[in-house]
Amino acid sequence: MFAVTATQTDPDNPLAGLTLGEHPDPEPPDGWTTVTVRAAALNHHDLWTLKGVGIRKDRLPIVLGCDAAGVDEDGNEVIVHAVIGSGGDETLDPRRSLLSEQYDGTFADRVAVPRGNLVPKPAGLSFEHAACLPTAWLTAYRMLFDKAGLQPGATVLVQGAGGGVATALIALGRAAGYRMWATSRSEAKRERAKRLGADQVFEPGARLPERVDAVMETVGQATWDHSLKSLRPGGRIVVSGATTGAVPPADLNRVFFLQLSVVGSTMGTRDQLQRLAVFLEQTGLRPEVDRVLPMSEARDGFAAMAEGDIFGKIVFTR
Repeated sequence: MFAVTATQTDPDNPLAGLTLGEHPDPEPPDGWTTVTVRAAALNHHDLWTLKGVGIRKDRLPIVLGCDAAGVDEDGNEVIVHAVIGSGGDETLDPRRSLLSEQYDGTFADRVAVPRGNLVPKPAGLSFEHAACLPTAWLTAYRMLFDKAGLQPGATVLVQGAGGGVATALIALGRAAGYRMWATSRSEAKRERAKRLGADQVFEPGARLPERVDAVMETVGQATWDHSLKSLRPGGRIVVSGATTGAVPPADLNRVFFLQLSVVGSTMGTRDQLQRLAVFLEQTGLRPEVDRVLPMSEARDGFAAMAEGDIFGKIVFTR
């Protein structure tokens, strides 16, 4: 079958290990099944894998990709939940992994997954939109509705509008009735964030009109100080990752003085993914898709992500 694989890792030139071509068909073990992929979404996780983050060299070559929507062996349209765990809240399983870490991922004609990781795809969702949900949109859903502790009408600051999680946060928060503010270095991305539903947009580090109830932090070192300064006493910072450095300044005096809560959140459970899919079907909300590329042109998508030249999600189709 055709697949997009990581054959080597290089922190300075990640695309050097990106290989497109033939790969052995999946052989699902007991309790697993095979999904024919119709669409798969690109995440920073895929780029980090090529840089050597979170992957052992003895796992190479490995098919990249966490997210997919497709058709199972019985002909059902499904969304693939990417977290492989042992049940319960799989995100808390210390032995959990994601597709493309220990097991081949979704950038292929077919992917093997546990049967319990399949979620019915609502008929009203396209395969392209459904493929955006399992990582970026599920992370945003969990950040806002599970971890942030927000009340209706709350004000939320999203740092770094433009990526998949950030655009999902803006759209979901708007649909839920929150007042959504966003930052971006790019004037064009700030304007697109407003069209997506942000009430106000700001340059990074800008003084805000008032302090916010929660900050959604996906950037890390470059925005951490601004996140702390922007939060009201008793507010909450929800962290799902760091694209600019994993060691933010440790301004603990400010944290203690303002009695802030800092909580981590990434992805979510299969049940949350199913509820998210229903939420989109009921509200008509759809993921912001930057571009759709045939999987044979995956290198162009990876290059765009590496350059930061995206707003929303990049989706590959077969």
